[in-house]
Amino acid sequence: MSRFWSDIVHTLTPYVPGEQPALAHPIKLNTNENPYPPSPRVVEAVRRELGEDGATLRKYPDPTARALREAVAKHHGLRVEQVFAGNGSDEVLAHAFAALLKHEAPILFPDITYSFYPVYAQLYGVEYRAIALNADFAIDVDDYRAPNGGVLLPNPNAPTGRALPLSEIEVLLKQNPDVPVIIDEAYVDFGAESAVNLIDTYPNLLVVQTTSKARSLAGMRVGFAFGDAALIEGLTRVKDSFNSYPLDRLAQAAALASYEDQAWFEESCAKVVESRDRMTAQLRALGFDVVPSAANFVFAKHPAHDAATLAAALKAKEIFVRHFKLPRIDQHLRISIGTPAECDALVAALKELIG
Repeated sequence: MSRFWSDIVHTLTPYVPGEQPALAHPIKLNTNENPYPPSPRVVEAVRRELGEDGATLRKYPDPTARALREAVAKHHGLRVEQVFAGNGSDEVLAHAFAALLKHEAPILFPDITYSFYPVYAQLYGVEYRAIALNADFAIDVDDYRAPNGGVLLPNPNAPTGRALPLSEIEVLLKQNPDVPVIIDEAYVDFGAESAVNLIDTYPNLLVVQTTSKARSLAGMRVGFAFGDAALIEGLTRVKDSFNSYPLDRLAQAAALASYEDQAWFEESCAKVVESRDRMTAQLRALGFDVVPSAANFVFAKHPAHDAATLAAALKAKEIFVRHFKLPRIDQHLRISIGTPAECDALVAALKELIG
């Protein structure tokens, strides 16, 4: 500890990201990255933006990411003023905590969910109440009827992978008309229904998405929020009080090119879903209980084998999965979907480990 820290630093419990192994060829199934590369158009767009001598890098990028926002707005059938772009969906969510969720009443989010939510609440001084998932790790929207200052849900949820149907999201919105409802759709493209089409009906709805997962751009850090223009203006006011240039030139070019290649995007998602379903069946055949997933990962436990022990044994084989030492889920492993060869290697290793 440092005596020069601000008081709040002493109280923070930072988010811990998945391990980034410093190995030549690890089987990395612990951070939900897409196993397939982005569209070739992305690579070409980055090269084009750089030019022969990289001279464009001496100039600031467009602080509003206007061209990118216009393309994404068109993709979703929105107006450009309904789209906010940020440095990954984590930054977008952080701005939402500051701009939309700091009220007298506590916000509500699940007890088993993306572990950055309580970190942001602590950082921004936002009171919250964690609502327990049911015994099947599903969200019951009726549990969110209590008075609150906002509701935040991932759909599909993480780390469980379970998704709510759009009809349930609409019930949630009708129950909470006077507070912001934020739906975090980081994994929506792998099998869930997006709430974007509800935006014009519900002015309190903010939908957050990312290019990190389905569009294979985790290394570029590009995220979005979609909502009523007044919500977007709130995010923009926070952004411009924090960092006017959150997206660099290469990130904007890469993300724009990604949205211009819908066929590549759809093919990549389909391959991940196919591998997810295949690996789910293989894990169940080995005796694992696997939560139904609409994401690019599965959440599984084996009734006869300790999860932490399995994770450590897999790591010794240079296969990395995610284990959370948290109540209710400390016997589960979150396993990202890799290439077919990587999934087969995981299953073969588990067969050996559990006998």
